[in-house]
Amino acid sequence: MNIEVRHELGDEGPKDAARQHLINPSEEMAKLGRSDRPLFTHADGIYVWDDAGRKLIDGPGGMWCTQIGYARREIADAIRDQAMTLSYNSPWYFVNEPAAELARRIAELAPGDLNHVFFTTGGSSAVDSALRFMQFYNNVLGRTNKKAIICRIDGYHGSTQLTAACSGRAWNRPNFDLASDQIAFISAPNTFRRPRGMSEAAFLDFLVEEFRSKVAELGPENVGAFLAEPLLASGGVIVPPKGYHKRILEICRQHDILYISDEVVTAFGRCGHWFASEDVFDIVPDIITFAKGVTSGYLPLGGLVISDAVLGRISGENAKGSFFTNGYTYSGHPVSCAAALANIDVISRDRILEHVRETAPYFQERIGSLRDLPLIGDTRGTGLLGCVECVTDPSSEQATKLDAEMALRVDRECYEAGLIVRPISNMCVLSPPLIITREEIDTIVGILGRSIEKVTNELRAEGRI
Repeated sequence: MNIEVRHELGDEGPKDAARQHLINPSEEMAKLGRSDRPLFTHADGIYVWDDAGRKLIDGPGGMWCTQIGYARREIADAIRDQAMTLSYNSPWYFVNEPAAELARRIAELAPGDLNHVFFTTGGSSAVDSALRFMQFYNNVLGRTNKKAIICRIDGYHGSTQLTAACSGRAWNRPNFDLASDQIAFISAPNTFRRPRGMSEAAFLDFLVEEFRSKVAELGPENVGAFLAEPLLASGGVIVPPKGYHKRILEICRQHDILYISDEVVTAFGRCGHWFASEDVFDIVPDIITFAKGVTSGYLPLGGLVISDAVLGRISGENAKGSFFTNGYTYSGHPVSCAAALANIDVISRDRILEHVRETAPYFQERIGSLRDLPLIGDTRGTGLLGCVECVTDPSSEQATKLDAEMALRVDRECYEAGLIVRPISNMCVLSPPLIITREEIDTIVGILGRSIEKVTNELRAEGRI
């Protein structure tokens, strides 16, 4: 499939227009107006093409989101049909059929008694709304001090003022003022970076005790929520020790702390299930946030699912006249919801969740084979999420500047060879479309492995390792 779309750009081509007028996420301001990011022209399946005609495997799956792949006619038709039927309605005063049906479907797919859905515009607004709900919830219950949020170092939760403050990735923080007086951090559950000589079992005990101590330090009467990704995606696909989430949840239950599972990345198939919280990590949280894979990236949409037990405490006779007034112009947008319904239908019809569960062990095995290469400190992942961590100095307890430079150079080599990876600090991260085959996994690992070897040889020739 090759669809050419032309827009009037005056005398400027699209790259010139982008350089002169477009501010991108993570824009390096010293290069504003001079940076030259790749321009993609079209996509199909797991592949994208750039304006130089390069065909590239989309290794990161867009931004963890292109579950069913590109150019699916079913999604395009659903978007067109809904846009011509009802393109918009005000969510404050009316409802629409796609939003109502999608809420019902998501409630059926979510674990436990998580049966009520609030729609937002994406992942950041979903997590922000979940945290605002926590504040609202405790205010209605008369617990006006119970607002502290416990998060993890290396976690990522979004780009609103509140969610950015809850994100523990150090490189997101310079030059921003983040409201943090009600936000506390505990360690990332990163077994690769655990203290030397400590077993994984002892590390798990340490993490649980650290959380317990943090609750005691803040005062359980002041802690409103624990906010956690099932695995820390943008932090480097950090998979916690087995049993971690269940033990943390037990402490939350003891102190009436809302457990918010941020499944913006992991929901809708990335780990082989509709939601990862229960099926992969053995917990039923109070709230689950989602976005990305709910539409496979075709249109913006996010939301949260809240348990009946939590809502029952502040609704009906317990409402005390309250209104949950949080909302967005595009909450429950009918066209986005129609895209999500079609996406769920495709995932179900094509048995994509089963495909992920069958393919993921092979994906993890092949990614794991790269650990034998020099300068690779760790490989890890779950489902179709994988990370290869570059370590040029094994004696260093933290990633170095050279480690991060190596990952960037590997990224460039991969791109030239036909593969997009996502470099995050010193890590090469992969989360390909869920429709990927074993043969395509072999291609990904082959390109990544050869690129690592080439950069390793270059660093040796430069005398830097």
